[in-house]
Amino acid sequence: MTRSTFSMALIALLLWVVGAPTHAQTAFSDGTLNADARLRSGPGAEWRILTVLSAGSAFRADGRAPGGGWVRGISQNNDQGWIVDTAISLTADQIAALPSRWIDDPYTAGAPGGAVAAPTSAPGVDPAAPAPTTVAPLAPAAPVVNSAPVRGFDYGGHIEGFGTNAIDQMRRAGMTWVKRQVHAGQDYSGVIGQAHGNGFRILLGMVGDAGSVNNDAYLDQFAASAAQAAAQGADAIEVWNEPNIDREWPAGSISPERYTEMLRRAYAAIKAANPGTLVISGAPAPTGFFGGCSGVGCDDNLFVQRMAAAGAANYMDCLGIHYNEGIVPPSQTSGDPRGSSSHYSRYFYGMVNTYYNAFGGRRPLCFTELGYLSPEGFGALSGGFAWASDTSIAEQAQWVDQAVSLAGRSGKVRLVIVWNIDFTNFGVDPMAGYAIIRPGGGCPACDLLGS
Repeated sequence: MTRSTFSMALIALLLWVVGAPTHAQTAFSDGTLNADARLRSGPGAEWRILTVLSAGSAFRADGRAPGGGWVRGISQNNDQGWIVDTAISLTADQIAALPSRWIDDPYTAGAPGGAVAAPTSAPGVDPAAPAPTTVAPLAPAAPVVNSAPVRGFDYGGHIEGFGTNAIDQMRRAGMTWVKRQVHAGQDYSGVIGQAHGNGFRILLGMVGDAGSVNNDAYLDQFAASAAQAAAQGADAIEVWNEPNIDREWPAGSISPERYTEMLRRAYAAIKAANPGTLVISGAPAPTGFFGGCSGVGCDDNLFVQRMAAAGAANYMDCLGIHYNEGIVPPSQTSGDPRGSSSHYSRYFYGMVNTYYNAFGGRRPLCFTELGYLSPEGFGALSGGFAWASDTSIAEQAQWVDQAVSLAGRSGKVRLVIVWNIDFTNFGVDPMAGYAIIRPGGGCPACDLLGS
């Protein structure tokens, strides 16, 4: 062996010992997205979704995750975050050549097509601090709940309980919220603590004594209970549930104006107790059954229109909305095989546009229930739900995933709560058929949401 050959071998050995990369590192690589991609705050499905990037858009990658599978960078709209590495048109060699990054590392690249930017620190990082000498560990299995003000777009699910599988599947799906329904007058600290202890924000759907809602003193009691929940750390409170039907509001006295008065009192009490708690109006039941609006019952489009006329926009942060009777993809706006197929409630966009326009776009929408019913694995549906008899588990998964993506990109939706995650009752009300955790414990919708 010559001296030159020996020297080169020694250098190669030293590089291997210190873990030098086998590819020459590059500052960044430009590519385009192969498909719609969720831009996340960290490298993993358990990290919060910041926005959804459209297929074909440009993305400048300036780093890769230490464990692989994710690249970090900046979109053509200057959104910074992480995407799965299969979503971008970079080769394996191009990805391997990117420097290893972590969430605290400063961004060094500008938007695609622009010049390289001066290093910018991640929030809370001192730009003068020395670079870390070790790679930070991957995200913990149970992330700490996000305590920042509620903003942007997020999604989660309505759970029956904090079971291990439900929590694991939700994290894998990228969900950051849970919803639990509670009754006015109880102590909420336990359920709030369970949600926060598992790393989720919590939406409390608060209901109460329907027979007392025409009593002003009861409205004040209800508002005080909501304030207690806010003070105990509820991230969001939905004020009542489906107040346009007599299952939830006294028959003969259904009134959008009376409900708005409940909302007004609850909003004032909640914000006095915790200004950071998001106040969501109680989502009406989507229906055209009543053919109008009266004390007997009120079609939801008319209910939200009269809420708006009564000034409800002043007493909420988000307009509650339910969508749980779809049997066509959420991108479809016609062709529902049932009678009255032109009714807005049959379609995802029909619901979104009806509600958003009722308030002239002054308030975003919060889906406190969004789900698709599939009887697969359970058997026949009861007569009132037979319309969903042909919906498969695969369709349910695809439609949930598409609906979340469309909601995130709409600019009209702030929150989606999937109805539901893990309910097990399959009877007259087939809640288990809406559950995305299916018999056997798998969650095909979670597979798609987390990809």
